[in-house]
Amino acid sequence: MVDNIFLVFISLLLESIPFVLIGSIISSLIQMFVSEELIRKIIPKNIFLALIITSFTGMIFPVCECAIIPIGKRLIKKGVPLSVAVTFMLSAPIVNPIVIMSTYYAFSNNSVIFFMRIVFGIVNSIIIGYLIHINYKNKRLPIREDVNKDKYICNCGCEDLNFNNYSKIRVLLNHTKSEFFSVLKYLMFGSFISSLFKVTVKGELLTYFSKNLVLSVIIMIILALILSVCSEADAFIASTFALTFTKGSVIAFLVLGPMLDIKNILMLLGNFKKEFVIKLSIYIILVTFVSSVLFNIVGGV
Repeated sequence: MVDNIFLVFISLLLESIPFVLIGSIISSLIQMFVSEELIRKIIPKNIFLALIITSFTGMIFPVCECAIIPIGKRLIKKGVPLSVAVTFMLSAPIVNPIVIMSTYYAFSNNSVIFFMRIVFGIVNSIIIGYLIHINYKNKRLPIREDVNKDKYICNCGCEDLNFNNYSKIRVLLNHTKSEFFSVLKYLMFGSFISSLFKVTVKGELLTYFSKNLVLSVIIMIILALILSVCSEADAFIASTFALTFTKGSVIAFLVLGPMLDIKNILMLLGNFKKEFVIKLSIYIILVTFVSSVLFNIVGGV
């Protein structure tokens, strides 16, 4: 049994590490050379059009999940509507080209999950953004001002915004290294849990929970919150559950994880007020839960 767990663990790492490395390099380049001002300029004034267009922006600016939150905060401070910034923060890690590539590779035999991850990522982020628009239309911005503008909770390298003392190549290498090793520890933890689950958990109890239209979604949402695997690699973790769990629950894991997990919650609390973080977290969980269960009900099992 130990040998089987080790083999599954290593295979998951070998499959996902190349995508994590590529994602770290591209994220570093974006972080260095793309300004929030450029992103702000492409956002329309009309709120509905802005929500739709912003949900696709991550295809052009594939920043890492840790960087996306402070970038979203800076966009808000530059005049971008809160709801639009939220949609950008939620959708960008899912429609990231590297994430799309890794999901396609991990689910090459299951095009439904590959396609619906992108669709649900876009649609859910728009819905959540609109809910934020309704709730915060006439309220003060829920931004924390007591945070050092150059330092954030995450240690992926995105918090080091001062490039003055380094050459750009050195900064690129340092940022890539920091982000890669930061992501790697979550990936190793997620790979170990999923390999342990795949090899050891069997029988009628697993079948009951994994095939239940509602319970399966709840379980995968909890796993996504706890494992905190980066979006470049989470598809490989999710693929280990694809044969036993409902499609809707696997999609829930793939959609909710990049939007909300333990490390993202800490980042949100470091940049936004507690009340807003609680509301946003509830919206993300509820919208993901409802959409995933509905997908199961209409035939996605």
